[in-house]
Formats: sequence, C-alpha cells, structure tokens
Amino acid sequence: MGLKKTNQNCNLIIIPVGDGWVYKNEEGACVGILYNYNRIILDNLSKFFAQIPDDAEKSLGAERKGDNFYFRAFGENCCLDPEIISLSGKPAYGPIGLLISLYAVHVNSEPMQTEPFRSFKDFPDSMPYQGAFSVNTEKVLVPHVLLIEEKQNMIKKSFDGRDGLPGLTGDFCFILNPLPKIALYYIFYRADEEFPASVTCLFTANALSFMPLDGLADVAEYTSRGIIKLVRE
Repeated sequence: MGLKKTNQNCNLIIIPVGDGWVYKNEEGACVGILYNYNRIILDNLSKFFAQIPDDAEKSLGAERKGDNFYFRAFGENCCLDPEIISLSGKPAYGPIGLLISLYAVHVNSEPMQTEPFRSFKDFPDSMPYQGAFSVNTEKVLVPHVLLIEEKQNMIKKSFDGRDGLPGLTGDFCFILNPLPKIALYYIFYRADEEFPASVTCLFTANALSFMPLDGLADVAEYTSRGIIKLVRE
C-alpha cells in the first residue's frame, strides 16, 4: 500500500494499491476502486498538465482556478485537476472519466463548427462502429421517446442544450453539449400507425477535432444513457 493523498475537490483520500487506487471518504469507507481505466486517465491528465496550452480555458470551454479547470460534462459539473477528474464532487473513474481525459489531451484552439451536422456513418473509418453506435446511442432511446418529449426542457437544461434547427426537426428535437466543444443533435419521431418510434443522433461538423472516432461513439452512448437516467428520475 502506498502513501495516502487527500484530494480536496472530492473530499476523498486516494490510496494507491497494486495496479489501482482506492478512494475513501472522510469516515474511511471505501467509495471506489480503480483499475483498468485509471492508468489511462492518469496518463492523459499527466500529458495535459505537463504542457497546458496558453489558451486552455478557451480551448476547453472551461474556467480555470489555480491548477484546476471547471466545465460542464455529461450533464454534471466537472473538475479537471492533476490527480483526478470529478463529476458533481465524485471521482469519474470509469468510461466517462476516460472520455473527459481524452477531450483534455485533444484540446486545441479550433472553434466548434456546428453545421452541417453529420451522421456517425459520415465519419471516415466508422463502419466497424456503426452497429454498436446505432444500438447503444439511438435505439436505446426508442422506448423512452414519449418521456423524453415530456422532459426535454429538463434534459436541455442539464446538458447545456438548446432547441433544434428549422427544417431538421422530426416530431421534436434538441441539441445537447456533453462536452463544451462537442454537440449532439437528437431527432425524435413518435410511433404512429405506419412506423415505429425512431431516434437519430448527429454530430457537429468538426467533432473529430476534439475526440478520436471511437471516443465520439462513446460520448454519444453515455449522453444517451444520461438522458435515460434523467427521464427515469
């Protein structure tokens, strides 16, 4: 067992153990154990903080306070510091933490280009991921279309979202920002007498500038999971 370190952003004690880390709260109770993702997340954090761009706040879409960067990510308040990524005060040690760390290491000054929105299949080399993307991002939302429509204002507020564009609306639609410079355009169709309900998810034109392709697929998947979580609350 290694030395204990206290992270003030989460009020947690971080203890290195073997190939991972144990997170304990102030009472000593274990609240998380990190293994597979942790090494990659910490490596990405090290890369980012070793060479922080001069315009990192603007490039990330974040506010800097000391060594830490604060922004909205996946519908929650995110803190990026040299040791940990936290969401709503809790360590993000799973896939979402990995995606945020990837976003950080791909930081650049290019502004987000929203239009034309692109389907996932329009990205180069996306074919191996298309089936999983359709199932995990779009079809997973189909059973919840009516609830999503009912709670769309809450969803948009959580994800710093906004209304969709004229002429690209479906029965209803909205644009969400799971990360400050990556936006997703969701288009929903209710079931009717002829067709079942359906969902389409599109990406901002230059989303690949801020995340590798497989990461983009996961960003969309975990945004859809976040939508489902919100409508079930």
